[in-house]
Amino acid sequence: MPTAFADVTASDSTLRRFLHGLPGVDAVGLEARAASLGTRSIKTTAKAYAIDLAISMIDLTTLEGADTPGKVRALGAKAVNPDPTDRKTPRTAAVCVYPDMVATAKEAVGASGVKVASVATAFPAGRAAIEVKLGDVREAVAAGADEIDMVIDRGAFLAGDYMTVFEQIRAVKEACGTARLKVIFETGELSTYDNIKRASWIGMIAGADFIKTSTGKVGVNATPANTLLMLEAVRDFRAQTGVQIGVKPAGGIRSTKDAVKFLVLVNETAGPDWLDNHWFRFGASSLLNDLLMQRQKLATGRYSGPDYVTVD
Repeated sequence: MPTAFADVTASDSTLRRFLHGLPGVDAVGLEARAASLGTRSIKTTAKAYAIDLAISMIDLTTLEGADTPGKVRALGAKAVNPDPTDRKTPRTAAVCVYPDMVATAKEAVGASGVKVASVATAFPAGRAAIEVKLGDVREAVAAGADEIDMVIDRGAFLAGDYMTVFEQIRAVKEACGTARLKVIFETGELSTYDNIKRASWIGMIAGADFIKTSTGKVGVNATPANTLLMLEAVRDFRAQTGVQIGVKPAGGIRSTKDAVKFLVLVNETAGPDWLDNHWFRFGASSLLNDLLMQRQKLATGRYSGPDYVTVD
């Protein structure tokens, strides 16, 4: 935790005072700005760059009760070599799985450089005793996870128990060791933009390496407006502390057109320092197929048949 915030987290009341003292979010202005940036057009050469960049930023994910080692191995193979017909296609940033599938995923991606991320802390609800959550994290890290995606306790947050949320993130960060920590807010359940802003600051102060919109398991996931708000938060946090935090919108981003809009948001809000998969990710597995089809269209002038991409 940056020393500048030691006083902020000294007690429940100081943390509450800080969070409720943050400037309020102008919802109309935020949504208008997000919509305006989404209308920007880019040149064909820039589109080719954007497609490859977006592919390199994807966390290819499978988080189903029916996940098998075979499915995870297939996912790992696709992450390492997204387009078997074109070896110049970038690898995805990571594969994301449940803790019990981390070892299988690590074996599948090998030394390719593709990271293995694991959800943890009683994903997706985040409702369990802290020792259960920490056990989840330790299991994933022991199996070799490079990154941990934790969910916050939304019930505690919405009840105003900000210190519990802060302490749990801090404890999970400690349990991560060298693994990078992504903190998921489930923005669709936080009701207001002011709450998303407060959650972002709790996560950043507590030691998150990334802040992430959603689990992908609820009706409202990543939107341009909530992602813009989080990008503003990481920009302001770096300006105050010198510490750079990543952002990961997740869920609901399915087309190349959508991905380009989000990259424009990143460039125009946080700046080009975030245009790298160390600092920005897409949690959107279905997006990869569309990116691959658009990439081939740019290269050949035509779309491939339906067998060109694998169906997840």
